[in-house]
Amino acid sequence: MSITVNAAPRRTTPRGFAFDPIFEILCFTAATTLLVALGGVIVALAIGGWPALSKFGIGFVTGSTWDPNPDHEIYGAAGPIVGTLITSAAALLMALPVAGGVAFFLVELCPTPLRRPIGTAVELLAGIPSIVYGMWGLFVFAPFFAAHVETPLMAAAPTGSVWETLFSGIPNGSGILAASIILAVMILPFMAATLRELLNTVPAQVRESAYGLGATTAEVVMSVTLPYVRRGAIGAVMLGLGRALGETMAVTFIIGNSHGFPKGLFDSGSTIASTIANEFNEASGLQSSALIALGLVLFLITFVVLALARLMLRNQAKV
Repeated sequence: MSITVNAAPRRTTPRGFAFDPIFEILCFTAATTLLVALGGVIVALAIGGWPALSKFGIGFVTGSTWDPNPDHEIYGAAGPIVGTLITSAAALLMALPVAGGVAFFLVELCPTPLRRPIGTAVELLAGIPSIVYGMWGLFVFAPFFAAHVETPLMAAAPTGSVWETLFSGIPNGSGILAASIILAVMILPFMAATLRELLNTVPAQVRESAYGLGATTAEVVMSVTLPYVRRGAIGAVMLGLGRALGETMAVTFIIGNSHGFPKGLFDSGSTIASTIANEFNEASGLQSSALIALGLVLFLITFVVLALARLMLRNQAKV
């Protein structure tokens, strides 16, 4: 009696097997190219800004005098740095509640026929160029703001009070608060669109379970929906803050472009980006180096913000 032994099945080569090493090389090349480009930017900014940094030292960051006079050039970036931080933080504080309200309305409360038109309008607002916001702020918002907000508040502030200091400045519609409002209008649709997409990722069964237990809409949003997307929401907020930190043209139109420390909400100021935009075209020598050093400072501020965002996300993951 003979026993027939079946031969082992022959393994076939997967389709595309030869392309796999090439695909890995392409992905690795893309990742390393990004890192090389980032490193090149840092090195270029450091080399270009070194003359100003070496001459003024820590005074470049702490000093508030910005004098490009060739006879006695002094460059202190504290004014633009403070203006950047104030306008970005104020814009975020104003835009975040409204953006969150828009996103929650579109996902939880908006009637179905209106959901798509309103969502499309929000996305279109997010795509408007920044210079359009700046022109609108200068020619439309600034006159209205000066006549109906700045002038009444400055006139109503008691003499010698903290309100007089807070509302100090020239009532021409330009200044720190006006620039912050324009920035808030700019980043609001971007944050609202991002938060809406995040909320749409929440499974319908999760919401339905909460409603089935008798939860109200507010309870579902605060106790179910928001905790579900909080990690992504932090990322969306930090992306909006990053755009506010680096915004150039819209702020340049409306902030007043004064290098000193702002003394009140209506006082003129400047940001790092607006200072570079205003002066780089005519700068040379030490002034050009100081502007490049300003770019390095802005890069470091943005890096710190993103690092804090990553730290917050890591802490959220551990909870």
